[in-house]
Amino acid sequence: GSRNTRGKSLRRKTPDLATTLSPAEQLWSTRRDQAVKLRMEGSGPGSEAPITIHQMFLETVERFGDHPALVFKKDGQQASMTWRQYYEQCRAAAKSFLQLGLERYHGVAILGFNSPEWFISDLGSIFAGGLATGIYTTNSPEACQYVAANCEANVVVVENQKQLDKILQLPHLKAIVQYRGEPQQKAPYLYSWEEFMKLGEDVPDEQLDAVIDSLRANECCTLIYTSGTTGNPKGVMLSHDNMTWTARTASVVIKAKGGVEVLVSYLPLSHVAAQLIDIFVCMSFAGTTVFAEPDALKGSLVNTLKEARPTLFLGVPRVWEKMQERMKTVGAKASPLRKRVADWAKSIGLQYNQSAMTGENAVPWGFMLANNLVFKKVREALGLDRCRVCLSGAAPITKDTLEYFMSLNIPVMEVYGMSESSGPHTVAVSINDYRLTSCGKVMPGCKTNLENPDADGNGEICFWGRNVFMGYLNMPDKLADAVDENGWLHSGDLGRNDERDFLYITGRIKELIITAGGENIPPVPIEDALKAEVPIISNAMLLGDKLKFLSMMLTLKCNMDDNGEPTDELSPEALDFCQQHGVKATKVSEVLANKEPAIYKAIQEGVDRVNARATSNAQKVQKWVVLERDFSLPGGELGPTMKLRRPIVVKMYQDKINELYAVAAEKQ
Repeated sequence: GSRNTRGKSLRRKTPDLATTLSPAEQLWSTRRDQAVKLRMEGSGPGSEAPITIHQMFLETVERFGDHPALVFKKDGQQASMTWRQYYEQCRAAAKSFLQLGLERYHGVAILGFNSPEWFISDLGSIFAGGLATGIYTTNSPEACQYVAANCEANVVVVENQKQLDKILQLPHLKAIVQYRGEPQQKAPYLYSWEEFMKLGEDVPDEQLDAVIDSLRANECCTLIYTSGTTGNPKGVMLSHDNMTWTARTASVVIKAKGGVEVLVSYLPLSHVAAQLIDIFVCMSFAGTTVFAEPDALKGSLVNTLKEARPTLFLGVPRVWEKMQERMKTVGAKASPLRKRVADWAKSIGLQYNQSAMTGENAVPWGFMLANNLVFKKVREALGLDRCRVCLSGAAPITKDTLEYFMSLNIPVMEVYGMSESSGPHTVAVSINDYRLTSCGKVMPGCKTNLENPDADGNGEICFWGRNVFMGYLNMPDKLADAVDENGWLHSGDLGRNDERDFLYITGRIKELIITAGGENIPPVPIEDALKAEVPIISNAMLLGDKLKFLSMMLTLKCNMDDNGEPTDELSPEALDFCQQHGVKATKVSEVLANKEPAIYKAIQEGVDRVNARATSNAQKVQKWVVLERDFSLPGGELGPTMKLRRPIVVKMYQDKINELYAVAAEKQ
């Protein structure tokens, strides 16, 4: 029976793990079917034998076949799938893709919230020789169609009607699969998930195995579309080796144990960090991925964390900031005694973690008590009581947030990298080998070079390693901007290394504000400083590029509605701030209506304190304006990982900006 052939196909491929590579002359490529030379090291890290994703998957199935791989909700009930079942589902999906006529090196575009079907579509398309291509669920129909056309997608997998409506009949498209609910309209090329999974039942194992055997570790298997702030997104081509080598190296760095780790999948899988960690890093150590609910980022994430109790957790800065805001709100309501105990514990937590960072590991007096009274309870309330490694990535996080979690004995470590480096390039996972505000050290087998450093050692961060991407699909000109003729990837970020090789990011070259007077000013430190001084401020954006002086656009902290859109209600933290300053306002519009003197004075005083620390007059903020609504993803000011999309915000608020500078122009 079929059981037998499956056993055979498993056995047949195990003995020979040394993959043959496709012949290749260059380290880069912009053609979907062109292999690349790997950046192999002669010995040590970076010299490991390259393997395909299928080989990595098989190894995990052979060692941990009966261990749970995916945990998800089905009709409100918890369900799970073992590594062997998951592998079989990926094979079945691959057969269905072949049956639908998926051509070699053509895209399978996936558009929907994280789910087992997302993972299975991704891996099934790779097994079948296609290119797995995630699309952000927040994309407009035009952006979705651009990506599907650019990767010449033969199949598009969508979550529901809302996403289906964005996909039209595109030139290469042979089928659309909907994985949540039955499709509302009938069309010969439209399939439900159940129908899709049955399509390939008659495709023989031999046919699929022949395709799997033809996969090469140095060929493209995945496309990550960068959410380009300007122009069309670029398709970052990642090879099997990019994914398998980076995933295995990352799991060595985090000292993961086979078959014990648990993580929660909630960040957009079209983003490199979530895809690499949730699908591939997890596969490398046979962890269990628990799927969050689609409204995770609107508030349900903490419930999933409490149910899953992950051992590893990656949060984008906005997630950590939201947790911090929520805990501060709870803390503000506590009794005076409780507050004193919490403050005492937090000072001990900070002391302990600061001494751990310098390697002294001095355990302060009272640490055990603080741990039992406060730290354990907080970790349990957040669902992080089993979490060994808490990471933040995808955007810069403030020192204030890092110190807050450190004081609760939840050290959050920053990772740094980009789509073009398959996700990570520098990492930190242990408080004993970390420096606050650094992004850790370069991964084993990778190298960093700082190009054209200034007097303080700040240069453009350049990457080398097997994590560096193949190229941009069909965009040789864009590739030439990113990778130099020696094969180094230029990140566009400025940074410096300290004497112990910790990397500090000082800003994006593109984000640098160059004033009319020619001063180079990185905006993030000034913005973060003001947010720390004036806790009612939610977002701060520095202006001044090609202008005579610096100014700022500010937003106030407010509650978000169910769609993640800002409301007019001030958040609990903002209300606290108002009360402390004797202001009765409960709405953003009320503060703005009469430029509430006490609040505006507090903001100006915060600006004055930040200016007092400025290195030069050019770095001082001369003017500021408070906007009517906070920045958000639906509003367009924030990208899918909650990163500020500066050029877009400038366009959106051009009138406000003109006002700030026009008044000044009249005075001169």
